[in-house]
Amino acid sequence: MFAQPSRRRFLQSMAAGFGTVSASGWFPALAQAAAADPKRRRHCILLWMSGGPTQTDTFDMKPNHENGGEFKEVQTAAPGLRFSEHLPKLGSMADKLAVMRGLSTKEGDHGRGTYLMRTGQKPMGPIQYPCIGSALGKQLGGDALTLPTNVSIGTYRAFNQEAFSPGFLGPRFGPLFVGATDVPGAVTNDEAGFPNLKVQYLDRADGISPERMDQRLQMWRRLQSQFVATRQSGAAGMHNEVYEGAVRLMNSEDAKAFDLSSEPEKLREAYGKNVFGQGCLMARRLIQRGVPFVEVSLGTGSTSVGWDTHTDNFNAVKDLSKILDDGWGTLMQDLESHGLLESTTILWMGEFGRTPTINPTAGRDHFPAAWTSVLAGGGIAGGQAYGATSADGNEVVDGKIGVQDLLSTLCKAIGLGSAPSNMAPSGRPIPIAEGRVIEEILV
Repeated sequence: MFAQPSRRRFLQSMAAGFGTVSASGWFPALAQAAAADPKRRRHCILLWMSGGPTQTDTFDMKPNHENGGEFKEVQTAAPGLRFSEHLPKLGSMADKLAVMRGLSTKEGDHGRGTYLMRTGQKPMGPIQYPCIGSALGKQLGGDALTLPTNVSIGTYRAFNQEAFSPGFLGPRFGPLFVGATDVPGAVTNDEAGFPNLKVQYLDRADGISPERMDQRLQMWRRLQSQFVATRQSGAAGMHNEVYEGAVRLMNSEDAKAFDLSSEPEKLREAYGKNVFGQGCLMARRLIQRGVPFVEVSLGTGSTSVGWDTHTDNFNAVKDLSKILDDGWGTLMQDLESHGLLESTTILWMGEFGRTPTINPTAGRDHFPAAWTSVLAGGGIAGGQAYGATSADGNEVVDGKIGVQDLLSTLCKAIGLGSAPSNMAPSGRPIPIAEGRVIEEILV
């Protein structure tokens, strides 16, 4: 099940023998632990791979089988752990990565798979579940934070809009979208070739002075207070709270977190001159300022919608791997140099994997039965692979897990343990996931 034995994992196993922690769910019980030790709370970065990344050409290669494809498998810095040749930076930091090779789900449609992986719930029924960023941002955020608790960068939402929403938690916990890649013309490049990742409506309109802006806000607040006072529903109050939050951010020093121009050009180039790479740099800046949850999407590729590589898989994945490796690899190095890696947990995943079998157009198709996600950074015992697939990659033969197991493990890694349920508007507590925590990959 594991890539190689280690003294750390041996000690973890011994500790587990003395007192195993029960995994009753992602959000049903550990408000007590989080409250008792708030310093253990960490930040989280989700690296979302729209389209479904191919595990066979990244983290679970099959070099001795016809399904293996064109890429070489190479040894990483962690003994016994091998990745694609096109992920050298990540390979050099493999001791901080735990590769989950036994992920298995049942949704092979983009929209349904996106909803399942981003909420932990099947895309059915009357309840609008919050996305993972909204759920975790709510748990980890504080009232004193000027910035949003949940920021989504380079977002590609075309497959399923609801999978990116705060659901029943309401707009207060909705993501702040920056540089959405599914909006035509939303991202342009500056003179140096770097994408302009800006928050919409953060600046005053042209021709509006600070004094005139203050007058407008005073008028708006008088009208709004009268409106909210006569409305008993929570929607009016929530709208007012979101608006006031936007105003506070506009006038805050924290807004500078979205301005990447102050970063050294050499560092920006190391991240990559693309939305994902610069989004990873922005994620580090936001984590520095206390934002609890940041998502960075790799939603578009040179020949496909993200990782949806039904045709010409190997050329597309080679390009995508370069973008991924530069952005993610530099992010981890940058977090570490700022003393933030041990307090930041990173989750890499998409909506499903891709078929080990190569189709007649040199592509790989949708495949939820046996695929890979990766956890890294704070709270993670890296340098290992948990789970295994068969020689042809078509089935999980060891360490099979589902989405709720993955999310439960993530929640434990960021210091929430089995955190409390979210309350629906009806007053009913709804756990986000009730999976098994994979203790073997946690520190």
